Amino acid sequence: MKVVERLTIEPMKKRDVRAVMAIEERVYPKPWTASLFQSELLLTQTRQYLVAKSGRELVGYAGVMLVLEDAHVTTIAVAPSHVREGIATRMLVALARNAISRGAQAMTLEVRLSNKAAQGLYRRFGFSPVGVRAGYYEDPGGREDALIMWAHDVGTPEYADLLTSLENRCERDA
Repeated sequence: MKVVERLTIEPMKKRDVRAVMAIEERVYPKPWTASLFQSELLLTQTRQYLVAKSGRELVGYAGVMLVLEDAHVTTIAVAPSHVREGIATRMLVALARNAISRGAQAMTLEVRLSNKAAQGLYRRFGFSPVGVRAGYYEDPGGREDALIMWAHDVGTPEYADLLTSLENRCERDA
């Protein structure tokens, strides 16, 4: 795995939305709008959005919604020219740590049934499939089902060790 040098993970700011949209529109058949990202950024009590930057270039972003003791990963994307560089792993580590620090005991997400690479990433974070949402993703060409995945007991020392292990692997592969 090739890892981006000088990768920084930081909170998404309003000024990042344009670069986020450039990635969003390339990787998703039905992208979010800039106004949706901007409205999400205002919900600081229940949301967190991060960006990954390689030097000054924004190369990825991710978000989570906090509901009581659950953290719902709302989005995660990496610029196509930077996939397989450990960026998604680093962003998910940062999201998980932040969610846990804010009281999360479990994490959940939906992922396309066809997206085996993302499912593999989530499995490394302890996510397990629990069900399917039929027709969850609406695309110009039709609908696709979503696999629902959960990671439980994320507030434990064992989960903290898992996050450290994943982070260390990224650093070793740099």
